Amino acid sequence: MYETLATIVGNVVTTPVRRQLPTGEPMVTFRLGSTSRRRDASGEWVDSGTMFLTITCWRRLALGVDASLHRGDPVVVHGHLRTIEYRAKDGTDRRELELRAYTVGPDLSRCTVGLTRNSDYGSGSAPASLMRNTCLGSSAEERARVGENQGDATTVQSDSSDRAETQPVDA
Repeated sequence: MYETLATIVGNVVTTPVRRQLPTGEPMVTFRLGSTSRRRDASGEWVDSGTMFLTITCWRRLALGVDASLHRGDPVVVHGHLRTIEYRAKDGTDRRELELRAYTVGPDLSRCTVGLTRNSDYGSGSAPASLMRNTCLGSSAEERARVGENQGDATTVQSDSSDRAETQPVDA
Protein backbone atom coordinates (compact mmCIF):
# COMPACT_ATOMS: atom_id res chain seq x y z
CA MET A 1 0.00 0.00 0.00
CA TYR A 2 1.26 3.46 -0.84
CA GLU A 3 1.43 5.93 2.01
CA THR A 4 1.15 9.60 1.25
CA LEU A 5 2.60 11.57 4.14
CA ALA A 6 1.57 15.20 4.41
CA THR A 7 2.03 18.14 6.73
CA ILE A 8 -0.89 20.56 6.81
CA VAL A 9 -0.96 23.99 8.48
CA GLY A 10 -4.42 25.32 9.26
CA ASN A 11 -7.12 26.00 11.82
CA VAL A 12 -9.34 23.61 13.77
CA VAL A 13 -12.82 24.39 12.35
CA THR A 14 -14.94 22.00 14.45
CA THR A 15 -14.84 21.09 18.11
CA PRO A 16 -12.75 17.90 18.46
CA VAL A 17 -14.97 14.89 19.21
CA ARG A 18 -13.62 12.07 21.40
CA ARG A 19 -14.91 8.52 21.03
CA GLN A 20 -14.06 5.33 22.88
CA LEU A 21 -13.95 2.25 20.66
CA PRO A 22 -15.31 -1.10 21.96
CA THR A 23 -11.66 -2.16 22.45
CA GLY A 24 -11.19 0.77 24.87
CA GLU A 25 -8.98 2.64 22.46
CA PRO A 26 -9.53 6.45 22.40
CA MET A 27 -10.07 8.25 19.10
CA VAL A 28 -10.53 11.96 18.37
CA THR A 29 -11.68 13.53 15.10
CA PHE A 30 -11.94 17.13 14.00
CA ARG A 31 -12.12 19.12 10.77
CA LEU A 32 -9.18 21.25 9.69
CA GLY A 33 -9.31 24.16 7.27
CA SER A 34 -6.18 25.25 5.42
CA THR A 35 -6.33 28.40 3.29
CA SER A 36 -3.61 28.95 0.72
CA ARG A 37 -2.46 32.52 0.21
CA ARG A 38 -0.56 34.19 -2.57
CA ARG A 39 0.52 37.66 -3.60
CA ASP A 40 -1.37 39.29 -6.43
CA ALA A 41 0.15 41.59 -9.09
CA SER A 42 0.05 44.57 -6.70
CA GLY A 43 1.94 42.65 -3.99
CA GLU A 44 -1.07 42.27 -1.68
CA TRP A 45 -1.86 38.92 -0.02
CA VAL A 46 -5.07 37.27 -1.27
CA ASP A 47 -6.75 34.02 -0.21
CA SER A 48 -6.76 31.38 -2.95
CA GLY A 49 -9.28 28.94 -1.53
CA THR A 50 -9.66 26.70 1.49
CA MET A 51 -9.10 22.95 1.74
CA PHE A 52 -11.07 21.11 4.44
CA LEU A 53 -10.14 17.66 5.68
CA THR A 54 -10.98 15.35 8.56
CA ILE A 55 -8.18 14.68 11.05
CA THR A 56 -8.25 11.38 12.96
CA CYS A 57 -6.10 10.88 16.06
CA TRP A 58 -5.60 7.62 17.97
CA ARG A 59 -4.33 6.47 21.38
CA ARG A 60 -2.01 8.89 23.27
CA LEU A 61 -2.30 11.51 20.54
CA ALA A 62 -6.09 11.40 20.90
CA LEU A 63 -5.81 12.05 24.65
CA GLY A 64 -3.46 15.00 24.11
CA VAL A 65 -5.60 16.54 21.36
CA ASP A 66 -8.76 16.10 23.42
CA ALA A 67 -7.20 17.88 26.39
CA SER A 68 -5.54 20.66 24.39
CA LEU A 69 -7.28 21.72 21.18
CA HIS A 70 -10.37 23.84 20.66
CA ARG A 71 -12.22 25.21 17.67
CA GLY A 72 -10.25 28.03 16.02
CA ASP A 73 -6.80 26.92 17.24
CA PRO A 74 -3.95 27.26 14.68
CA VAL A 75 -2.22 23.86 14.28
CA VAL A 76 0.34 21.92 12.30
CA VAL A 77 -0.68 18.31 11.58
CA HIS A 78 1.49 15.56 10.07
CA GLY A 79 0.24 12.15 9.04
CA HIS A 80 -1.02 9.73 6.42
CA LEU A 81 -3.29 11.37 3.83
CA ARG A 82 -6.01 9.34 2.10
CA THR A 83 -9.32 9.71 0.32
CA ILE A 84 -12.48 8.25 1.85
CA GLU A 85 -15.24 7.27 -0.57
CA TYR A 86 -18.79 6.71 0.62
CA ARG A 87 -22.42 6.92 -0.46
CA ALA A 88 -24.45 9.73 1.14
CA LYS A 89 -28.00 9.28 2.44
CA ASP A 90 -29.34 10.91 -0.71
CA GLY A 91 -27.61 8.22 -2.84
CA THR A 92 -24.81 10.36 -4.26
CA ASP A 93 -21.24 9.13 -4.21
CA ARG A 94 -18.97 11.33 -2.10
CA ARG A 95 -15.24 11.65 -1.45
CA GLU A 96 -13.46 13.47 1.33
CA LEU A 97 -9.87 13.84 2.46
CA GLU A 98 -8.82 12.29 5.75
CA LEU A 99 -5.48 12.58 7.48
CA ARG A 100 -4.59 9.97 10.09
CA ALA A 101 -2.43 12.13 12.32
CA TYR A 102 0.90 10.96 13.65
CA THR A 103 1.53 14.29 15.35
CA VAL A 104 -0.44 17.47 16.04
CA GLY A 105 0.95 20.68 17.48
CA PRO A 106 0.20 24.38 17.79
CA ASP A 107 1.38 26.69 15.01
CA LEU A 108 3.71 28.85 17.10
CA SER A 109 3.95 31.44 14.33
CA ARG A 110 0.31 32.32 15.09
CA CYS A 111 -0.07 31.64 18.83
CA THR A 112 1.76 31.01 22.09
CA VAL A 113 1.20 28.08 24.42
CA GLY A 114 2.04 26.86 27.90
CA LEU A 115 3.68 23.44 27.92
CA THR A 116 2.85 20.69 30.41
CA ARG A 117 5.06 17.61 30.20
CA ASN A 118 3.31 14.34 31.00
CA SER A 119 4.90 11.15 32.25
CA ASP A 120 5.06 8.02 30.11
CA TYR A 121 1.82 7.33 28.24
CA GLY A 122 0.35 10.71 29.11
CA SER A 123 -1.03 9.93 32.58
CA GLY A 124 0.44 13.10 34.08
CA SER A 125 0.37 11.63 37.61
CA ALA A 126 4.14 11.21 38.04
CA PRO A 127 7.23 13.17 37.01
CA ALA A 128 8.46 12.71 33.47
CA SER A 129 10.70 9.70 33.00
CA LEU A 130 14.14 9.51 31.45
CA MET A 131 13.99 11.10 28.01
CA ARG A 132 16.45 10.71 25.14
CA ASN A 133 17.87 13.70 23.30
CA THR A 134 17.28 13.11 19.59
CA CYS A 135 18.56 16.44 18.26
CA LEU A 136 21.48 16.12 15.84
CA GLY A 137 24.54 18.11 16.83
CA SER A 138 23.28 18.78 20.35
CA SER A 139 25.79 19.25 23.15
CA ALA A 140 23.49 17.61 25.69
CA GLU A 141 24.26 14.20 27.09
CA GLU A 142 22.38 11.37 25.38
CA ARG A 143 20.00 11.15 28.36
CA ALA A 144 18.70 13.92 30.61
CA ARG A 145 16.27 13.90 33.50
CA VAL A 146 13.32 16.20 32.77
CA GLY A 147 10.64 17.21 35.24
CA GLU A 148 12.13 15.54 38.33
CA ASN A 149 11.69 18.49 40.70
CA GLN A 150 8.86 20.50 39.21
CA GLY A 151 9.70 24.20 39.38
CA ASP A 152 13.45 23.65 39.94
CA ALA A 153 16.14 23.83 37.31
CA THR A 154 17.04 20.50 35.74
CA THR A 155 20.68 19.60 35.08
CA VAL A 156 21.99 18.30 31.80
CA GLN A 157 25.48 16.84 31.43
CA SER A 158 27.53 18.41 28.65
CA ASP A 159 29.47 16.01 26.45
CA SER A 160 31.85 18.77 25.39
CA SER A 161 35.38 17.97 26.61
CA ASP A 162 36.14 21.61 27.49
CA ARG A 163 33.12 21.91 29.82
CA ALA A 164 32.99 19.11 32.38
CA GLU A 165 30.57 20.57 34.94
CA THR A 166 26.78 20.35 34.75
CA GLN A 167 24.75 23.26 33.45
CA PRO A 168 21.31 24.23 34.80
CA VAL A 169 18.56 24.17 32.22
CA ASP A 170 14.98 25.40 32.70
CA ALA A 171 12.77 22.41 31.91
